[in-house]
Amino acid sequence: MSTAEETVGGEADAWAEVTPDAARRLLVAAVEAFAERGYHATTTRDIAGRAGMSPAALYIHYKTKEELLHRISRIGHDKALDILRTAARGDGTAAERLADGVSSFVRWHAGRRTTARVVQYELDALGPDARAEIVALRRQVDAEVRGIIEDGVAAGEFDVPDVQGTTLAILSLCIDVARWFNVDGPRTPEQVGELYAGLVLRMVGAH
Repeated sequence: MSTAEETVGGEADAWAEVTPDAARRLLVAAVEAFAERGYHATTTRDIAGRAGMSPAALYIHYKTKEELLHRISRIGHDKALDILRTAARGDGTAAERLADGVSSFVRWHAGRRTTARVVQYELDALGPDARAEIVALRRQVDAEVRGIIEDGVAAGEFDVPDVQGTTLAILSLCIDVARWFNVDGPRTPEQVGELYAGLVLRMVGAH
């Protein structure tokens, strides 16, 4: 198992950094509700009910519904960035690092598809300050992938006339896995990750 793959971690550890337990339960309930109903259609009462708590108990840990979304978005983007940064700074050729990063990034979006849908598709529901913070993290994600591609071009491994456009295409391809992946489908997250790593290497003309 690669270092980047180890970074993905197990589902049971998805929100280990959120404490105390009541705050974690509320956050998990919010993820489920936002993914199922959308941010704007979800109420704090919905979230508290899913967590088996009263609406008043929610405000002990989160001042607003947006604070919950911000926390979910921040943790999710930090994890996604860590996956790609680990791959980008690992050993191996640019092709090996790109394949490792794409495989792990895709596996996270498939294995954590409910969380990933909220993290990736509810950005516009955040207020200006929180949104700016998450956009900055997305730029870092972009920079990690772009850096690997630039390394590959410089080393003669990749043939990429438009590095910026190719970076955007790769990230879009990977992120969209969260939208369509079905746990009851024919492929596991690992198999989808391997498939997409191969597709991306062909996209960049890896030798």
